[in-house]
Amino acid sequence: MRLALQLYSVREDMEKDFLGTLKKVKEMGYEGGELAGLYGKSAREVKAFCAEADLIPVSAHVAYQDLMPDIDGLVKAYKEIGCKYIVIPYLPDNLRYGTEKYPQVVEDMKKIGEVCKENDIILLYHNHDFEFQKTDDGRYVLDALYEEIGPDLLQTEIDTCWVNVGGENPCDYVRKYTGRAPVVHLKDFYGSKSKNMYKLIGIENEEEQSASFEYRPLGYGVQNIQAIVDAAKDAGASWIVAEQDEPSMGKTRLECAKMSIEYMKDINY
Repeated sequence: MRLALQLYSVREDMEKDFLGTLKKVKEMGYEGGELAGLYGKSAREVKAFCAEADLIPVSAHVAYQDLMPDIDGLVKAYKEIGCKYIVIPYLPDNLRYGTEKYPQVVEDMKKIGEVCKENDIILLYHNHDFEFQKTDDGRYVLDALYEEIGPDLLQTEIDTCWVNVGGENPCDYVRKYTGRAPVVHLKDFYGSKSKNMYKLIGIENEEEQSASFEYRPLGYGVQNIQAIVDAAKDAGASWIVAEQDEPSMGKTRLECAKMSIEYMKDINY
């Protein structure tokens, strides 16, 4: 397997200096980067920047809402960059299971998967913990989604932090999707579930500003990283991706990314 960094982890640095940040990520030792926005750059520019930094553009997080107005155009743009995977990073609460719009979202995801397939790109879905609620027939929403849309149109990007927070064993869950898990997110954390976790996707909660949940560099939280890496290997993953949504421990975003890859040097992957 190869190790990439989810570039959302260093988004403020990316916004200020796109190329310089890519070079720093490569210098740390990451082989690839997972895009989360192009910061006003064209596909041609991003492709050139990745080539200059010698950093593989593995995949890209692209919101469902952004894809729908121009599926073909966006998929072709990320194909031009060189991404092998496009990832739907989450669904906002008004589009999730149980809403009137959700059945249409599932059909739309099939359409997105078809366009990706036509362009030799694999569509993935990246979970949080809210997909671990149960459907009316007792399945997890996440499992139901993968049963509704076959692996030819949708594969997994399992975020192992959110699996843990959702109440499941990350290793078991990754292995459950053996052959359908080409990219696995490594994310460490400390503490327990709290309402302020969702600030990462723009959901503010004024009632609680608890610090009970904190993202951590890999190896500095509660996750068993080696065991998760072993599970990803067993599941046939090609890439493992380090992600830290917010910095912690008094470190900057880039310092946290550096701490994660330094820890990974002692991990067999």
